Amino acid sequence: MPARAVTPSLTMLFSAGYLAPYLLPTLVGRLTADYRLAPTPAGAVGSALLLASAAAGLTLTSRESAAREPAGRAARTARAGLALLIAGFGLAAAAPVGSLPLLVLGCLLGGAGSGTVAAVAAVGIAGQRDPHRISVRGLLLASSVAGAMYLTLPHLGGGHWLPFACIAAWGAFVLPWAGGLTDAAGTTADRTGRAAPSAGFGPLPARAAGWTLACCILFWSMAQNALWGVSGRIGLHRAGLAEAPLGVVFALALAAGLLGIAAAGSLGDRFGRALPIGAGTVVIAVCVVVSGAARSAAPFALGEIAWNAVYPFVLSHLFGLAARLDRHGRWAVLIGSATALGVACGPITGTLLSVGAGFPVMGVVLGAVLLLVALPLAVVARGTEPRALRSTS
Repeated sequence: MPARAVTPSLTMLFSAGYLAPYLLPTLVGRLTADYRLAPTPAGAVGSALLLASAAAGLTLTSRESAAREPAGRAARTARAGLALLIAGFGLAAAAPVGSLPLLVLGCLLGGAGSGTVAAVAAVGIAGQRDPHRISVRGLLLASSVAGAMYLTLPHLGGGHWLPFACIAAWGAFVLPWAGGLTDAAGTTADRTGRAAPSAGFGPLPARAAGWTLACCILFWSMAQNALWGVSGRIGLHRAGLAEAPLGVVFALALAAGLLGIAAAGSLGDRFGRALPIGAGTVVIAVCVVVSGAARSAAPFALGEIAWNAVYPFVLSHLFGLAARLDRHGRWAVLIGSATALGVACGPITGTLLSVGAGFPVMGVVLGAVLLLVALPLAVVARGTEPRALRSTS
């Protein structure tokens, strides 16, 4: 089956795997209100969810057959991940207020399901002719769904159960699309000119570039999700916004992210990868500082919206770069797991920094981390441009 017939399945799976991180502020915020948790334990629950997601991706990567498994097995793995996502987040939604162990168990199971689905999607995307464009479509869909939820959830009532139930419902909606992978793995790679999954594996290519990218993207994602994990608290307690207007700000921020993703899709690699990744990370660092220092609605909204416009633009280039490093998808899954690990460490990092030093200092520290990783990320991107990879192959 042609690669274009597989793209919708990969796009849907990608969105299901990344929806929970997009909804992290409202998940943590509602846990704080419903379970009367202090900020640190609430952030720890969010981190546990995302750590389970990262662990699932790393486990899948450690299996040599994961990046070249038969099409039917890839579909079964995706279905199993979606079933775990649905069951886990369904359990978290059904957990009675006060049943913290049951809630945490649901978050761990749902996070593991999310990580499994994201890993399967990453492997499939890496085997396509244009992995950057498919990553853009996945980010576009995940942002659209999350933005719609941010707009509607405040009007559907309170309670921690609602966002968890929505994530589970989206996983159930995506479940039939996993069957599209049955037509993917074995034949698509051959017809797109990339190596078939049954080909010999060999060692990981571009090891220096891959490990540098993995280490940097861990801190890159951690710094941004440290702010994202406490953005709800900044908006509510520092900028003075109620939940409904705060939801509007987040929805506008994700709408701006849609524009950034659309720009990434239309521009592609026209300007290479080094400039979008390096310069984009510097702009993100500035936005993080502005959001952390905001004391009113206007600067807070400006920082959040500008930041979310640039973040997915850079992220799509990073995902595309990871997919290009290894045609079997091993670097794509490893770097996706490093991203998830950074995301997982984000909420607790942001909470500890904000509680210990205040939101403005937290913003400065996180901005400094982003500036430190901007240069090595740009150097790796420069050295792994398509022309550079062709010249060394």
